[in-house]
Amino acid sequence: MRTCLITAALLALPVLSACGSGDEAPAVTQAELSKSLQDKGLQNPALADCAAQVFLDSGMSQDGLRVMVSNAKSDDPAKLLSEGDSAKVGAAQSKIAADCVRLGG
Repeated sequence: MRTCLITAALLALPVLSACGSGDEAPAVTQAELSKSLQDKGLQNPALADCAAQVFLDSGMSQDGLRVMVSNAKSDDPAKLLSEGDSAKVGAAQSKIAADCVRLGG
């Protein structure tokens, strides 16, 4: 079960694509990111909340976070993240596996 939950969280990011950009858009919140993860298959709310907070704490740009909450699809959504955000996603995924998976079990 834990493997399924963390896999869902880790797979959620690459299948997401960017929504609009621009600095005028409001900042992505932990609640929005958590809901997006749940909408995309992460069924445990506590795990989604934890994962969302880890992504926010990772220092990802707002554009990168908007990619995560977008419902649009793309052939290769990973290309929509900057190199810096991609690196932060990798670090965040490791932290989610270490700190959040216990919440899913």
